[in-house]
Amino acid sequence: MSFIKEFREFALKGNVIDLAVGVIIGAAFKTIVDAVVNDIALPVVGIFFKADFSNLYVGLNEEVRNAVTANPKMSLADARKLGPVLAWGDFVSVGINFLILAIIIFLMVKAINTLKRKHEEAPAPPAEPSSTDKLLMEIRDQLKK
Repeated sequence: MSFIKEFREFALKGNVIDLAVGVIIGAAFKTIVDAVVNDIALPVVGIFFKADFSNLYVGLNEEVRNAVTANPKMSLADARKLGPVLAWGDFVSVGINFLILAIIIFLMVKAINTLKRKHEEAPAPPAEPSSTDKLLMEIRDQLKK
């Protein structure tokens, strides 16, 4: 019975719950970043380089290379049917995705740290002494006289 109790204490700790929430939000955030990269960033980059990154690959055997030579606009899916390919365009997409995600997370952490510093730097206003404190100060002052 102690194992179940110990597991329940572990699972209900604040850090575990926070981690679970972070993973769920991170997964949702990843889909947003994927959409930004695939639907906005990569098409713009593709305009400058005259390329669709999702379809860039190199055939790894002679059959694929011959087929690509005969049909230069062959899709990645069709090339994969013929044999092994090195789909380096997908790698570029993932790399751009990572860079955008890293920049966004950096900016978020930087903003949070700035807010924390401002909150820590703001001096707390002096507390108004309570009636008991006022009475004690009066007694102290009378004793000094």
